[in-house]
Amino acid sequence: MSEQYQNVRVASLPIRLGQFLKLANIAQDGYEATMRIQNGEVKVNGEIETKRGKKLQVLDTISVAGIEWRIVPPE
Repeated sequence: MSEQYQNVRVASLPIRLGQFLKLANIAQDGYEATMRIQNGEVKVNGEIETKRGKKLQVLDTISVAGIEWRIVPPE
């Protein structure tokens, strides 16, 4: 199985899950981010995450609706 991620460069780590969803254009605003998280739509490293303030680090993977993103450090 080939794992395919969309890499997202994050300048300042850790980043909170809600902020990441906005940065990666997964959510348009904080309200949408909160609703997606509370509705169980967001997985972090393969597990459903319900905390908007979950701190993410380099190489964490976030998936929503079958699409996966991976956090990479700035160049």
